[in-house]
Amino acid sequence: MRLTLHSFASTDHLALPGLLYEPARASKKVAIWLHGNGGASVFYSAGRMNALGEALTRRGISFFTFNNRGAEVEKMLKRRKGGTSEHAMLGYAHELIRDCVKDIDGAIAHLRSLGYRTFHLVGHSTGANKICLYDAKKRRKNPVSSYVLLGPGDDVGISYAELGADGFHSALERARVQVARGHGSKIVPKTISPRPISWASLLDTIDPEGDYNVFPFLEIIRGIRLSKKRPLLREYSRISKRTLVVFGENDEFCFGDVPACVDVLREFAPPRRCRFEVIADTGHGFHDAEEILGERIAKFLAGK
Repeated sequence: MRLTLHSFASTDHLALPGLLYEPARASKKVAIWLHGNGGASVFYSAGRMNALGEALTRRGISFFTFNNRGAEVEKMLKRRKGGTSEHAMLGYAHELIRDCVKDIDGAIAHLRSLGYRTFHLVGHSTGANKICLYDAKKRRKNPVSSYVLLGPGDDVGISYAELGADGFHSALERARVQVARGHGSKIVPKTISPRPISWASLLDTIDPEGDYNVFPFLEIIRGIRLSKKRPLLREYSRISKRTLVVFGENDEFCFGDVPACVDVLREFAPPRRCRFEVIADTGHGFHDAEEILGERIAKFLAGK
Protein backbone atom coordinates (compact mmCIF):
# COMPACT_ATOMS: atom_id res chain seq x y z
CA MET A 1 0.00 0.00 0.00
CA ARG A 2 1.19 3.50 -0.85
CA LEU A 3 0.07 6.63 1.03
CA THR A 4 0.40 10.16 -0.40
CA LEU A 5 -0.68 13.62 0.73
CA HIS A 6 -2.78 15.64 -1.72
CA SER A 7 -4.22 19.11 -2.10
CA PHE A 8 -7.10 19.79 -4.46
CA ALA A 9 -9.70 22.45 -5.15
CA SER A 10 -13.44 22.30 -4.59
CA THR A 11 -15.45 23.55 -7.56
CA ASP A 12 -15.67 26.96 -5.88
CA HIS A 13 -11.87 27.03 -5.54
CA LEU A 14 -11.31 26.17 -1.86
CA ALA A 15 -8.00 24.39 -1.22
CA LEU A 16 -8.68 21.13 0.64
CA PRO A 17 -6.17 18.51 1.93
CA GLY A 18 -6.49 14.77 1.54
CA LEU A 19 -4.74 11.41 1.84
CA LEU A 20 -4.75 8.77 -0.90
CA TYR A 21 -4.23 5.10 -0.01
CA GLU A 22 -3.33 3.08 -3.12
CA PRO A 23 -2.88 -0.68 -3.62
CA ALA A 24 0.44 -2.06 -4.85
CA ARG A 25 -1.10 -2.76 -8.24
CA ALA A 26 -2.53 0.35 -9.96
CA SER A 27 -6.30 0.69 -9.68
CA LYS A 28 -8.94 2.75 -11.44
CA LYS A 29 -11.41 2.30 -8.56
CA VAL A 30 -11.51 4.62 -5.55
CA ALA A 31 -13.69 5.06 -2.45
CA ILE A 32 -14.05 8.65 -1.23
CA TRP A 33 -14.55 9.21 2.51
CA LEU A 34 -16.89 11.95 3.74
CA HIS A 35 -16.34 12.63 7.43
CA GLY A 36 -18.96 13.77 9.92
CA ASN A 37 -19.62 17.20 11.38
CA GLY A 38 -19.04 18.81 14.77
CA GLY A 39 -15.28 19.31 14.55
CA ALA A 40 -14.23 16.13 12.71
CA SER A 41 -10.91 15.85 10.87
CA VAL A 42 -9.55 12.83 9.00
CA PHE A 43 -6.07 13.76 10.20
CA TYR A 44 -7.15 13.07 13.80
CA SER A 45 -8.73 9.71 12.93
CA ALA A 46 -5.65 7.77 11.91
CA GLY A 47 -6.78 4.43 13.35
CA ARG A 48 -10.05 4.38 11.44
CA MET A 49 -8.57 5.80 8.23
CA ASN A 50 -5.67 3.32 8.20
CA ALA A 51 -7.97 0.37 8.89
CA LEU A 52 -10.28 1.35 6.02
CA GLY A 53 -7.35 2.10 3.72
CA GLU A 54 -5.79 -1.31 4.39
CA ALA A 55 -9.07 -3.19 3.92
CA LEU A 56 -9.92 -1.46 0.65
CA THR A 57 -6.47 -1.61 -0.92
CA ARG A 58 -6.29 -5.36 -0.18
CA ARG A 59 -9.24 -5.70 -2.56
CA GLY A 60 -7.69 -3.45 -5.21
CA ILE A 61 -9.70 -0.32 -4.36
CA SER A 62 -7.95 2.95 -3.53
CA PHE A 63 -9.17 5.05 -0.61
CA PHE A 64 -9.25 8.86 -0.66
CA THR A 65 -10.00 10.65 2.59
CA PHE A 66 -10.02 14.43 2.87
CA ASN A 67 -10.98 17.29 5.14
CA ASN A 68 -13.97 19.02 3.60
CA ARG A 69 -14.97 22.62 4.28
CA GLY A 70 -16.78 21.54 7.45
CA ALA A 71 -13.71 19.98 9.08
CA GLU A 72 -12.68 21.12 12.57
CA VAL A 73 -14.74 23.77 14.39
CA GLU A 74 -13.50 27.00 12.82
CA LYS A 75 -10.89 26.87 10.07
CA MET A 76 -9.49 29.55 7.79
CA LEU A 77 -9.31 28.11 4.28
CA LYS A 78 -7.63 29.56 1.22
CA ARG A 79 -9.69 30.18 -1.89
CA ARG A 80 -7.63 30.30 -5.06
CA LYS A 81 -9.01 31.90 -8.19
CA GLY A 82 -6.84 32.75 -11.15
CA GLY A 83 -3.63 34.34 -9.95
CA THR A 84 -5.07 35.63 -6.69
CA SER A 85 -6.12 34.07 -3.42
CA GLU A 86 -8.31 35.05 -0.48
CA HIS A 87 -9.26 33.51 2.84
CA ALA A 88 -12.64 32.18 3.94
CA MET A 89 -13.65 31.27 7.50
CA LEU A 90 -15.30 27.87 7.42
CA GLY A 91 -15.28 24.68 9.48
CA TYR A 92 -18.25 23.19 11.33
CA ALA A 93 -19.24 26.61 12.68
CA HIS A 94 -19.83 28.09 9.22
CA GLU A 95 -20.54 25.23 6.80
CA LEU A 96 -23.80 24.91 4.84
CA ILE A 97 -24.50 21.30 3.95
CA ARG A 98 -25.53 21.96 0.33
CA ASP A 99 -21.95 23.05 -0.39
CA CYS A 100 -20.88 19.41 -0.01
CA VAL A 101 -21.59 18.99 -3.73
CA LYS A 102 -18.74 21.39 -4.52
CA ASP A 103 -16.34 19.47 -2.30
CA ILE A 104 -17.31 16.05 -3.65
CA ASP A 105 -17.17 17.16 -7.28
CA GLY A 106 -13.76 18.73 -6.63
CA ALA A 107 -12.47 15.47 -5.13
CA ILE A 108 -13.81 13.45 -8.06
CA ALA A 109 -12.25 15.85 -10.59
CA HIS A 110 -8.90 15.55 -8.81
CA LEU A 111 -9.06 11.76 -8.73
CA ARG A 112 -10.14 11.62 -12.35
CA SER A 113 -7.02 13.61 -13.26
CA LEU A 114 -5.00 10.84 -11.56
CA GLY A 115 -6.59 8.20 -13.79
CA TYR A 116 -9.48 6.95 -11.63
CA ARG A 117 -12.68 6.06 -13.42
CA THR A 118 -14.90 4.27 -10.86
CA PHE A 119 -15.97 6.26 -7.78
CA HIS A 120 -17.69 5.21 -4.56
CA LEU A 121 -18.82 7.48 -1.72
CA VAL A 122 -18.49 6.40 1.92
CA GLY A 123 -20.10 8.85 4.35
CA HIS A 124 -20.00 8.72 8.15
CA SER A 125 -22.61 10.51 10.28
CA THR A 126 -23.29 13.85 8.52
CA GLY A 127 -21.28 12.42 5.64
CA ALA A 128 -24.16 10.00 5.07
CA ASN A 129 -26.58 12.94 4.89
CA LYS A 130 -24.26 14.54 2.35
CA ILE A 131 -24.32 11.46 0.14
CA CYS A 132 -28.12 11.50 -0.02
CA LEU A 133 -28.12 15.23 -0.73
CA TYR A 134 -25.45 14.78 -3.41
CA ASP A 135 -27.51 12.03 -5.03
CA ALA A 136 -30.56 14.33 -5.10
CA LYS A 137 -28.63 17.27 -6.54
CA LYS A 138 -26.78 15.19 -9.15
CA ARG A 139 -29.71 13.25 -10.52
CA ARG A 140 -28.73 13.76 -14.19
CA LYS A 141 -24.93 13.68 -14.10
CA ASN A 142 -23.80 11.49 -11.23
CA PRO A 143 -20.38 9.84 -11.74
CA VAL A 144 -20.60 7.68 -8.57
CA SER A 145 -21.21 3.91 -8.74
CA SER A 146 -22.27 3.08 -5.17
CA TYR A 147 -22.74 4.50 -1.68
CA VAL A 148 -21.99 3.47 1.90
CA LEU A 149 -23.94 5.22 4.67
CA LEU A 150 -22.34 4.80 8.11
CA GLY A 151 -24.31 5.83 11.19
CA PRO A 152 -26.62 8.27 9.39
CA GLY A 153 -27.84 10.86 11.87
CA ASP A 154 -30.88 12.97 12.64
CA ASP A 155 -29.39 16.37 13.54
CA VAL A 156 -32.81 18.02 13.72
CA GLY A 157 -34.10 15.35 16.07
CA ILE A 158 -30.93 15.42 18.20
CA SER A 159 -31.28 19.20 18.62
CA TYR A 160 -34.95 18.80 19.52
CA ALA A 161 -34.10 16.17 22.13
CA GLU A 162 -31.29 18.28 23.61
CA LEU A 163 -33.13 21.63 23.70
CA GLY A 164 -36.65 20.42 24.41
CA ALA A 165 -39.67 21.51 22.40
CA ASP A 166 -39.75 25.13 23.61
CA GLY A 167 -35.99 25.58 23.42
CA PHE A 168 -35.83 24.05 19.94
CA HIS A 169 -38.55 26.22 18.44
CA SER A 170 -37.12 29.32 20.15
CA ALA A 171 -33.64 28.63 18.75
CA LEU A 172 -35.06 27.97 15.29
CA GLU A 173 -37.00 31.25 15.26
CA ARG A 174 -34.03 33.24 16.59
CA ALA A 175 -31.80 31.74 13.91
CA ARG A 176 -34.27 32.69 11.17
CA VAL A 177 -34.46 36.27 12.48
CA GLN A 178 -30.69 36.67 12.81
CA VAL A 179 -30.03 35.33 9.31
CA ALA A 180 -32.74 37.58 7.85
CA ARG A 181 -31.09 40.57 9.55
CA GLY A 182 -27.74 39.77 7.95
CA HIS A 183 -26.13 38.35 11.12
CA GLY A 184 -25.73 34.81 9.82
CA SER A 185 -21.96 34.69 10.33
CA LYS A 186 -22.15 35.61 14.03
CA ILE A 187 -21.68 32.86 16.63
CA VAL A 188 -24.79 31.90 18.61
CA PRO A 189 -24.95 32.18 22.45
CA LYS A 190 -23.59 29.23 24.44
CA THR A 191 -27.02 28.77 26.00
CA ILE A 192 -28.15 27.50 22.59
CA SER A 193 -24.99 25.65 21.58
CA PRO A 194 -21.96 24.94 23.78
CA ARG A 195 -19.90 24.45 20.62
CA PRO A 196 -19.25 27.50 18.41
CA ILE A 197 -21.67 27.65 15.50
CA SER A 198 -22.93 30.55 13.44
CA TRP A 199 -26.58 31.50 13.14
CA ALA A 200 -26.55 30.54 9.45
CA SER A 201 -25.06 27.12 10.13
CA LEU A 202 -27.39 26.54 13.08
CA LEU A 203 -30.41 27.33 10.93
CA ASP A 204 -29.07 25.04 8.22
CA THR A 205 -28.60 22.23 10.75
CA ILE A 206 -31.89 22.36 12.70
CA ASP A 207 -34.42 23.62 10.13
CA PRO A 208 -36.92 20.75 9.67
CA GLU A 209 -37.59 21.99 6.13
CA GLY A 210 -33.90 22.31 5.27
CA ASP A 211 -31.33 20.17 3.47
CA TYR A 212 -29.96 18.68 6.70
CA ASN A 213 -33.16 16.86 7.60
CA VAL A 214 -32.41 13.73 5.57
CA PHE A 215 -32.95 11.13 8.30
CA PRO A 216 -35.83 12.29 10.57
CA PHE A 217 -35.71 9.26 12.87
CA LEU A 218 -37.13 11.08 15.90
CA GLU A 219 -40.13 12.34 13.97
CA ILE A 220 -41.05 8.84 12.81
CA ILE A 221 -40.14 6.79 15.88
CA ARG A 222 -41.78 9.12 18.41
CA GLY A 223 -44.49 10.56 16.19
CA ILE A 224 -43.29 14.17 16.62
CA ARG A 225 -43.85 15.91 13.29
CA LEU A 226 -41.44 18.82 12.96
CA SER A 227 -41.36 19.17 9.19
CA LYS A 228 -44.64 20.24 7.64
CA LYS A 229 -43.92 20.72 3.94
CA ARG A 230 -41.36 18.18 2.77
CA PRO A 231 -42.00 14.41 2.49
CA LEU A 232 -40.06 12.49 5.13
CA LEU A 233 -36.88 10.75 3.92
CA ARG A 234 -37.35 12.29 0.48
CA GLU A 235 -33.70 12.10 -0.63
CA TYR A 236 -33.01 8.68 0.87
CA SER A 237 -36.15 7.04 -0.54
CA ARG A 238 -35.15 8.16 -4.04
CA ILE A 239 -31.48 7.17 -3.83
CA SER A 240 -30.27 6.08 -7.23
CA LYS A 241 -27.26 3.86 -6.48
CA ARG A 242 -26.52 0.52 -4.86
CA THR A 243 -26.18 1.36 -1.15
CA LEU A 244 -24.85 -0.24 2.05
CA VAL A 245 -26.19 1.12 5.37
CA VAL A 246 -24.20 0.31 8.53
CA PHE A 247 -24.88 1.15 12.19
CA GLY A 248 -22.99 0.37 15.34
CA GLU A 249 -25.13 -1.69 17.72
CA ASN A 250 -24.77 0.97 20.43
CA ASP A 251 -24.98 4.09 18.28
CA GLU A 252 -25.52 6.85 20.83
CA PHE A 253 -27.32 9.12 18.37
CA CYS A 254 -30.16 6.70 17.61
CA PHE A 255 -32.33 7.77 20.56
CA GLY A 256 -31.63 4.49 22.34
CA ASP A 257 -33.16 2.37 19.59
CA VAL A 258 -30.83 1.33 16.75
CA PRO A 259 -33.24 -1.41 15.52
CA ALA A 260 -36.02 1.17 15.14
CA CYS A 261 -33.77 3.42 13.03
CA VAL A 262 -32.82 0.46 10.84
CA ASP A 263 -36.49 -0.47 10.46
CA VAL A 264 -37.28 3.10 9.35
CA LEU A 265 -34.64 2.91 6.64
CA ARG A 266 -35.79 -0.53 5.53
CA GLU A 267 -39.33 0.75 5.17
CA PHE A 268 -38.37 3.79 3.11
CA ALA A 269 -35.57 2.18 1.07
CA PRO A 270 -35.92 2.17 -2.72
CA PRO A 271 -36.62 -1.38 -3.97
CA ARG A 272 -33.57 -3.67 -4.23
CA ARG A 273 -31.06 -0.86 -3.75
CA CYS A 274 -30.11 -1.02 -0.06
CA ARG A 275 -28.35 -3.55 2.16
CA PHE A 276 -28.31 -3.19 5.95
CA GLU A 277 -25.79 -4.30 8.56
CA VAL A 278 -25.33 -3.70 12.29
CA ILE A 279 -21.89 -4.20 13.84
CA ALA A 280 -22.03 -5.55 17.39
CA ASP A 281 -20.38 -4.01 20.46
CA THR A 282 -19.57 -0.61 18.98
CA GLY A 283 -21.12 2.83 18.77
CA HIS A 284 -21.50 5.74 16.41
CA GLY A 285 -17.76 6.10 15.78
CA PHE A 286 -17.20 2.33 15.26
CA HIS A 287 -14.37 2.42 17.81
CA ASP A 288 -12.61 -0.93 18.29
CA ALA A 289 -14.49 -2.25 15.27
CA GLU A 290 -12.54 -0.41 12.56
CA GLU A 291 -11.15 -3.58 10.99
CA ILE A 292 -14.58 -5.22 10.87
CA LEU A 293 -16.04 -2.06 9.37
CA GLY A 294 -13.28 -1.93 6.77
CA GLU A 295 -13.91 -5.52 5.71
CA ARG A 296 -17.69 -4.97 5.43
CA ILE A 297 -17.19 -1.89 3.26
CA ALA A 298 -14.49 -3.48 1.11
CA LYS A 299 -16.58 -6.59 0.50
CA PHE A 300 -19.59 -4.51 -0.54
CA LEU A 301 -17.62 -2.25 -2.88
CA ALA A 302 -15.98 -5.30 -4.44
CA GLY A 303 -19.48 -6.45 -5.40
CA LYS A 304 -19.85 -9.29 -2.88
